Amino acid sequence: MIVCLKSAMNIKFVLPRKDGPVNQLVRFGVSLDQRLLDEFDRHIRRRRYTNRSEALRDLIRDNLVGQEWDQNKDTVGTITFIYDHHVRDLTSKLTDIQHDYHGKILSGMHVHLDHDHCLEVLVVKGKGSEIRKIADVLVSVKGVKHGKLTMTTTGKAFR
Repeated sequence: MIVCLKSAMNIKFVLPRKDGPVNQLVRFGVSLDQRLLDEFDRHIRRRRYTNRSEALRDLIRDNLVGQEWDQNKDTVGTITFIYDHHVRDLTSKLTDIQHDYHGKILSGMHVHLDHDHCLEVLVVKGKGSEIRKIADVLVSVKGVKHGKLTMTTTGKAFR
């Protein structure tokens, strides 16, 4: 059963949940400069959202994930980097670093891109500052051509 609660400021739809307390869907108005709204609508079309609400929810979630990392909460992410495996001792250095952080690196994937270049993707879990440190250490090794930390959430905050 869906219950609709109305007030002067917004409309709330109360949706029952199987796994716990009631979840409320709230409608609210947003005032934006027309140019900003036009740019947001272009973003929605590029990303193929079905409506503004989904796009706004994703922007809010992305901001909340960033806060998790800034507040040094438990997080997960990936560290992706490209390197030339012909650089002397580079593969050994990268492996040693990964072993130094074995408790934070959950999994890894190694791909041979061509005769010279390799791609590694590491799945990492831990406090935000710890994960950033691992990414910085790996990406700064001489011979690593490019690297990127992609931060996400454990999902616990979005229950």
